[in-house]
Amino acid sequence: MLNISQILKENLDLFLAEDDLHKNFGYLSSLPDEPVSCHLKIKDDLVLAGLPFFFEVFNHLSTKHFDYADFMKFEGNNFSKNENFEIKFSLPFNIALSGERLALNLLQRASSIATNTSLYVKKADGIKVLDTRKTTPGLRFLEKYAVKKGGGFNHRFAQSDAWMVKDNHKVFFGGVAPAIKFFKDQHSFYQPIIVEIHDLAELAQAYQVGARHFLLDNFSPESIKEAVNMKQPGVTYEVSGGINLDNIQDYCLPGVDAFSSGSLTYDARPVDLSLKFSRI
Repeated sequence: MLNISQILKENLDLFLAEDDLHKNFGYLSSLPDEPVSCHLKIKDDLVLAGLPFFFEVFNHLSTKHFDYADFMKFEGNNFSKNENFEIKFSLPFNIALSGERLALNLLQRASSIATNTSLYVKKADGIKVLDTRKTTPGLRFLEKYAVKKGGGFNHRFAQSDAWMVKDNHKVFFGGVAPAIKFFKDQHSFYQPIIVEIHDLAELAQAYQVGARHFLLDNFSPESIKEAVNMKQPGVTYEVSGGINLDNIQDYCLPGVDAFSSGSLTYDARPVDLSLKFSRI
């Protein structure tokens, strides 16, 4: 079984270093280790996501493992601020206080993205909603996890998960066909090639050289309808560029397989959570 603590260890070491706690050993050693009752308060309408990251901060700081399995039933659930819902648990005061801000930061970031993604999913009329690589450096693992908890799907995690022919490739190699040839020459048997398409002429060129996966970038709804008329069996159309909550329903057209939007991650509204302690 995978040990989440070990998987996150390097990241948590890096995040905790920002607080520079090791420079004040006197302060740390003087914090009481008496148990306190912790109340994680949900103060917003949100999809709760990131509980494993939240609790693993405290496990990382402690010599005793805190088993949070019972709380995972809340992960990915919708909550209303009117519920005044709380998750209650106990920790030593020194551990709870030292990890509070980092734990909340991770939980709030994940919940913000999950909540934002869920809004897109509701408006997408059954069409899959994908994230992008427009993520916060160092937090891609958390942000893409949050997208899934909000009902979305992950696009590429890294550049080489799938080859994507983008505008800069086409400019450098001299067009759609030579750019596709460059990636075909990588001889990566199982890696698909996704071609970013900017107009119907490029779409026709990409079909001619055997492309099967297309990202229609900044197409109008009218242009998408024309692209759908050209669609062949076994082909996927992903629509991207300028997709947001205000206009996504204009693009919910027959023949569209997926939307992708960087707004899922970079435009997520912060949600309100807090962690309060009381003496036992």
